[in-house]
Amino acid sequence: MKPDRYQSHPDRLRQGLTVAAVIGAFLVNSLSNFYPINGETIGQISNTLFANVLITPANYAFAIWGVIYLGLIGFCVYQFLPPQHQHPQLQSISYLLVLTCLIQAGWVLLFLSRQFVASAFAIAAILLCLLGIYWLIGVARQRDFWQEKWLLRVPFSIYLGWISVATVVNVALALFSADWNGWGLMPGQWTVVMMLVAAVLGGLMLRRYRDIAYALVIVWALVAIAVRQAATPLINVSALGLAILLAGFSLVVWKNRSDRPPYPPSASTL
Repeated sequence: MKPDRYQSHPDRLRQGLTVAAVIGAFLVNSLSNFYPINGETIGQISNTLFANVLITPANYAFAIWGVIYLGLIGFCVYQFLPPQHQHPQLQSISYLLVLTCLIQAGWVLLFLSRQFVASAFAIAAILLCLLGIYWLIGVARQRDFWQEKWLLRVPFSIYLGWISVATVVNVALALFSADWNGWGLMPGQWTVVMMLVAAVLGGLMLRRYRDIAYALVIVWALVAIAVRQAATPLINVSALGLAILLAGFSLVVWKNRSDRPPYPPSASTL
């Protein structure tokens, strides 16, 4: 019996586009720190123009982008592995990642150009793409090889977790730039509400998918918010409390994990 055509001739174009998109997004993010539009980096804009936006994490939190890009490089390697000709959703995942990287580069340009409302829509589009990838990973889950876990599922869980936080933060920045009045609530109260939304998302992902990686990203962000707002007791205590609760829930889920998932294979079990 002749080998499958796909096995003999992998989709090199798709693989090449995926690698190029990841490298391109990384370069745009990196170069924006050395040659920023209008002379200000993303961090500088965030620390000056949006210094009063209480939900912004401490600067060190953004180091997670290094982990995200390392994970995406891992996925680029994963798609070249011989068994992946049997992965039914890999093509769709790759093309969605290419789109994600293009929008990610566009977001950098929009934010540096101070198009904050447009940048909020861009980050929401990234979130939708990653949700699509997350769903496809769940549908395609057929094995539990370490390669699938560490080069496919965990990297996209971390990416999705951070973009979930980034979407909340970007919406807050866009509303602040538009002089939104908060419907009568004080900024600190809105910050607590938004942090609660992020923590609930982490809890839901733990409860439904046992996604510890996603939840720990939310914990990382909450702790960074607490650090930045150490002088604001309402935010500091709320963020730390939510982080501790979510971390505790993650520990319980980790200790109770079993090899056989309690839900259909169509759900991701990151």
